[in-house]
Amino acid sequence: MTNLEKKLKNPVWYALNETHKKFRIEYDGVLFYHPEVCTFGAFNEVAKTAKTLNAYSKLSKNFFLVSENETPQIDPKRIVLEKKIEGCQMVLDHLADVKMTEQIVVLSEKYRDEIYDLIWLVMPGYYQKRSFEMGDFFGIVKDGKLVSISGQRLQTDDFIEVSAVVTHPDYTRRGYAKQLVAHTTKEILKSQKLPILHTDKGNTAIPLYEALGYKISRDMNWWFYGAK
Repeated sequence: MTNLEKKLKNPVWYALNETHKKFRIEYDGVLFYHPEVCTFGAFNEVAKTAKTLNAYSKLSKNFFLVSENETPQIDPKRIVLEKKIEGCQMVLDHLADVKMTEQIVVLSEKYRDEIYDLIWLVMPGYYQKRSFEMGDFFGIVKDGKLVSISGQRLQTDDFIEVSAVVTHPDYTRRGYAKQLVAHTTKEILKSQKLPILHTDKGNTAIPLYEALGYKISRDMNWWFYGAK
């Protein structure tokens, strides 16, 4: 197994050991993001998850553990599994040519609240306001407002994840997401890192990602927990 393959199998773990180390909270070898930034965690040893989830639940009522195929252990007196999101990881094979018809802008600090509001309108539940600090964000502005975005989330020395691909319901079916993902992918390639993304199985956006040159590489499951 190459070093890159090892990192792709546990992306949250390696992000918190490398580019995002400054956001890391550690409990006995289980790693979490600071909850104001992101409520994701990762582990190497299943036996350690129950105790550490109890500890992290004091900081955040709801949170995720991310794993390819291992099932975390929990303390059922303290923690409840809200749902398991069966997802997959996609890795760029080649970037297809995309006709760019829209002006894409780099989203500065002034857009932080608009990004948050748009993501929570379309995909509520995982994005925090300080998630803006995890990477670069790009957007399309129409009628004086931010209507479509794409950003960067998990990052290591070798890859950067495309994430937060959302479009306001009033502005869908105009090719905005396709152009934004292509643009974000190009920016990642400029940094000489591998573009990847994660999505849930059956997501209707998967054919779009495949058309752009991404291929499904492995399962990646998101265990969503709540503190009792």
